[in-house]
Parts: sequence; structure tokens; C-alpha cells
Amino acid sequence: MKPQQVLQHPVQALREGHHASQHYRAELSEIAMVAIDSFRQNRIRFVLTSLGMVIGTASLILVVTIGLTGKHYALAQIQSIGSNVIWVEYKGEGQRATPVVSDFLTVDDMAAVQEQVPGVRAASPVANLNERMPLGGGKEGDANILGVMPDYRFVRNLKVPAGRFFDADDSRQKVALIAEKFANQLYGNQSAAVGQTIKISQLPFTIIGTFRESLDTYGNSEVTDYTVLIPYTISKYFTGNNNVKQLYFSMADASMVDQGSKDIQQVITSRHRPESTYEVGNLTEILKTVGVIANIMTVVLMLVSTVVLIVAGVGIMNIMLVTVKSRTREIGIRKAVGATRNEIRFQFLAESVFISLTGGFIGIAIGMMLPISVRIFTEYHIPISGISIIVAVLVSSLVGIVFGTVPASRAAQLDPVESLRYE
Repeated sequence: MKPQQVLQHPVQALREGHHASQHYRAELSEIAMVAIDSFRQNRIRFVLTSLGMVIGTASLILVVTIGLTGKHYALAQIQSIGSNVIWVEYKGEGQRATPVVSDFLTVDDMAAVQEQVPGVRAASPVANLNERMPLGGGKEGDANILGVMPDYRFVRNLKVPAGRFFDADDSRQKVALIAEKFANQLYGNQSAAVGQTIKISQLPFTIIGTFRESLDTYGNSEVTDYTVLIPYTISKYFTGNNNVKQLYFSMADASMVDQGSKDIQQVITSRHRPESTYEVGNLTEILKTVGVIANIMTVVLMLVSTVVLIVAGVGIMNIMLVTVKSRTREIGIRKAVGATRNEIRFQFLAESVFISLTGGFIGIAIGMMLPISVRIFTEYHIPISGISIIVAVLVSSLVGIVFGTVPASRAAQLDPVESLRYE
């Protein structure tokens, strides 16, 4: 072989590759032109077939949006109680044959935790008293009197609709805050309650404000509809000791809650008898559980919405089968001029995917209009899931491929001679 011929071989290979690439692009452009001509001739059929995919993908986007919105709302409601809060409560002496003196929590335990556990931002004890007093409407009953410190407002994330919360200067004053519902029943409205006097164990307390929880716990916390808050230092005159029902702590950051709970448990148990039992709780597990449940519900709703996409896919398959039958003569002519089975198969499969994706993209646009409009025209920040868009595109493509395979294979298997005779 001559050196000149050897040098020409790479150039010839590049030319052949270039020609192959041009041929491939020509095939794709031809397939696209045939598909567009087919859609132009059957516009109504194309629109009605795509409509199922539009509805299916739009519903999938909206379902995910609604699921995420519900999840964020539920988590926000729980976090409004206090995502950084940790509470400690005395549960008893365990299983003992002989009774022993109760080993209650004290304010000294709270001070030890604040000194030894890093990241504790605020803390308050809760001393519980029961007092029989007027409840409004001519009724009398038990009111829940809680002795707390000023930081109690922050650790429990309380709202103060009227008046103010007490501060360090009120620690020796006979002042009180009453629950929102209690104020309405006693005085008609909250503003009227401020400045009034109530009696606790025959001692007059001036109401300086009203309060409520950020989220209604329906009586599942120490706060009830008939709760009165007084300074902890004053409540000791009624109890006669330093014992408290609960201790509340607020960590500087939510990421410190898990470790903080462990450290607090260790400090508390080290200061009391080994057989004494104390519960240390936080909202971390509840938040995780709610998040998992919300994710499962979103996935279930997504699976339900895919039923609409499957129905739309069946519609695409039926229409494509009709299209194959109506274009039998065209298929015969294409085979007669040299089109292979793979080219015919790819032609109809491409048309099926095109119908599916077109409906899918329109459905995605419609599904995204709602959350985007709410974001633009209102103050609500509805979450938008990029994953749902990716899933919608993938499912639309998959539907087009799966349900377009049968019509495409049937078109590819047609006999050219019989096809040319078809009328």
C-alpha cells in the first residue's frame, strides 16, 4: 500500500462518518415532517387525544403541590408550639414495694441545666395550683393556676392579645395573666380584662394581660381554657416549697434539641434518686412523624393521579391503532421505496411520544399556574416541587413509549404488497 493511500484512509473515514451523520439527521427531519403533516390533517383527533395527558399531568402537579402545602402547614402549626422546646416532667418512683417520698423537680434542677447544658437560651419552671373561683356566667369551678417565670412566654411561644406579659420587675408583685377564653367569659372581651382584679386564695391579683397558645392543643398541655399565670416567686407562698410540676427549656437552635434532650436527661437524673423517673420530651419525633405521613400521602395521591395518565395512554394507543389502519396504503408506499421496518416502527412511536409529551407539557404549564399565581397575587408562599415536574415529563414520555409500542409494531409488520392494495 502506498503512503499516500494510507494517509487518505483517515480522511475517507471522517467523510463516511459525516455522511452517516447527515443521513441520520435527514431521517429524523423526515420523521418529524411526516408526523407534523399527520397532525395537521387530524387536528381534532390530536387535540382530543392529548387532552387526557393534559388532565393527567396537571392533576399530578396539583396533587403534589397540595400535598406539599398540607405538609408545610402541618409542620408550621406544630413548630408554632416551639420547635426548640424541651420539657421535663416527674413521672414517679417506678415499681417499688414500699412507698417513698416523691422526688419532685425543683428550680435548682433548672439552674443546674442552664449551667451545665450548652445552648439553653431560656427556661421556666411550672408550679401548678388549683383554685376554685368564678368562671363567668354565674358559674364557679376549678381554675388552673400556674406559677411561671417571664421566659415562659418564649419557651411556650405564647401570644399576648391584650396587655403585656410580666417581667423581672413583677417577680414580687401580685399580677396575673388569664387565658383568652377565660377573659371573654369573665369580662366580655380581653381589653376589658386588663386592669381588673381577681382573687386567688383571698389575695387580690391585678390582671395585666391575656394570653393564648400559638396552636390550640385542646387541653393536651398544662394550659387550659381556665388558666391563670402568676409569677413563680409568688406561687411559692401558696405551695410552701420549691417543687415544680414541669421544667421548660428552649434551645438556641432546633439542631441542638436532640443532643440537648440527652444532656438535660443526664443532668436531671444525676441530681435525683436512681429509682426516680423523669420524662424528657420534645417535638422532634412528632415533626418527623408528620413529615413521613405527609410524604406517604403525597406519594399515594401521585399514584392515584397516574391512573388518569394510564387511561390517557390507552386513548393514545387506540388512536394510533386507528391511525395505522387509515395510513396502511401510505406505509406500503414507504416500504416500497425502501423504508425499513425499524424506520416505520420509529415513525409511529415518535408520533405517539410527541402526542404524549405535548399534552404533558401543556398539563405541566396548567398545573404550575395555580401555585405561581397564588405566589404572585397573594402573600401565601405555596411550595413548588421540581421533582413533580421531572416525574410528569418522565411519565408522559413513558406513557407515549409504552402505549405507542403496539401500534408502531403493527405498522412495522404490515406486508408492503397487501398495504399497497389496501383501500
